[in-house]
Amino acid sequence: MGVVADKIAAFKQKEAKLREMGGAKAVAAQHERGKMSARERLDHFFDPGTFRELDIFVKHRGTLFGLDKLDIAADGVITGYGKVNGRDVLAYSQDFTARAGTLGEMHSKKICKVMDLALKTGKPLVGFNDSGGARIQEGVDALSGYGQIFYRNAISSGVIPQISAIMGPCAGGAVYSPAMTDFVFMVKNTSYMFITGPDVIKSVLGEVVTQEELGGAMTHASKSGVAHFASESEVDCIEEIKRLLSFLPDNNMEDPPLIPNGDPVHRTDPALDSIIPDNPMGAYDMKDVIRSIVDQGDFYEVHENYAQNMLTGFGRLNGRSVGIIANQPKVLAGCLDIDSSDKATRFIRFCDSFNIPILTLPDVPGYLPGRQQEHAGIIRHGAKLLWCYSEATVPKITLIVRKDYGGSYLAMCSRDLGADLVLAWPTAEIAVMGAEGAANIIFRKEIQEAEDPKAKRQEKIDEYRNLLYNPYIAASRGYIDGVILPSETRPRLIEALEVLCTKREALPAKKHGNIPL
Repeated sequence: MGVVADKIAAFKQKEAKLREMGGAKAVAAQHERGKMSARERLDHFFDPGTFRELDIFVKHRGTLFGLDKLDIAADGVITGYGKVNGRDVLAYSQDFTARAGTLGEMHSKKICKVMDLALKTGKPLVGFNDSGGARIQEGVDALSGYGQIFYRNAISSGVIPQISAIMGPCAGGAVYSPAMTDFVFMVKNTSYMFITGPDVIKSVLGEVVTQEELGGAMTHASKSGVAHFASESEVDCIEEIKRLLSFLPDNNMEDPPLIPNGDPVHRTDPALDSIIPDNPMGAYDMKDVIRSIVDQGDFYEVHENYAQNMLTGFGRLNGRSVGIIANQPKVLAGCLDIDSSDKATRFIRFCDSFNIPILTLPDVPGYLPGRQQEHAGIIRHGAKLLWCYSEATVPKITLIVRKDYGGSYLAMCSRDLGADLVLAWPTAEIAVMGAEGAANIIFRKEIQEAEDPKAKRQEKIDEYRNLLYNPYIAASRGYIDGVILPSETRPRLIEALEVLCTKREALPAKKHGNIPL
């Protein structure tokens, strides 16, 4: 063999060794835990043959505590770019088989380099997190590495979509980067997020808790709201990320992709004409309304298990992505509370950042009352919803389905908060408050002085309801642009979206507002 041939052979040997990650035994252990390797995740995520790895030969520079004698393949993280359903995406995947995927100086630099490339090129970034946390032997260099990642998460926010997939343990400082990204995916039974693990909690507080109870996928998907999606398996998780990306643009300067799907624009649904119960207290599933409206009934729900009195998610109208926010009458009667306000607020800000029109479907009797809500700050959290609807400049369409009372009428994107088009079904009820409470206030003296106060109270409730529980007074004052048949909702919304898709609106010049966080 010649000199050139020797060099090529040496290169191939080095690369092959690095591709073995932590070795066959470590990879087998990863599989035994029900987890894919870091490279397998990337192979499944990217279109076949399109992934191009960066920095495979990077090595750590640690010398303390025996690190100078330790080789860590690719320094525990694989980075690069490729195509997902034909679109460019950048990604990193932490390798738990290589020193538990711990993060040190060079590990961080690899991630930061791909984050910088994503920001400069305006492409989405996906991180597959599977790490034992900071590489303790590297001390402050590891802490600096996390800080540099956090900084880039903040700077990239609202410029490119950032998605985190938690594929294993994520503890201590490692949890903050995913929390700063736009969407967090977790896998049931194999992924965990917590500031401090169960062992430390037991030793310090004497509290016994399992990893799953403390920071498992369903804990964060249903209780804390940290996770937006809880997947059944890693394969499901990766497929769901690809589905999410299909609704999103590459960056804040582009519109989401237009994806025609053959669903007729003028399709009507007579079932919607009878979906609202005759009993004003009756519940129905708002998801049925949404699926009837969107293309092919495809509603991709976000935060499905968290604050279920509010629905958020993506759909398409004639191929155009829309963000959908709706009250769910089946849960807490669709009331607004702290968690549902936060859930909707974050979703509004994401849609507005990435040029995704917002469709709001109110059926809300008000804010949830009670001492617990007041003491936990319902005023401040509820104000976020008012703030973010007001601040959003994307096309905003509101369709009032049934109840829309008081402050929650405003909070669910009324015309006064900047809705570009407000439609209502004939079943819409727009009032300052519910009929029972209103009658008690307005007609208190009449009711008290009546021979039969109970009958008089019911009479006044019916009077209030008959007078105000309709969309026509609001329509007569221009707060509602049109009352439509429920069955004709889909074509009317598509027509409105077509008109509004060229909307241009600018906010007053300022550094940023002071949102009531």
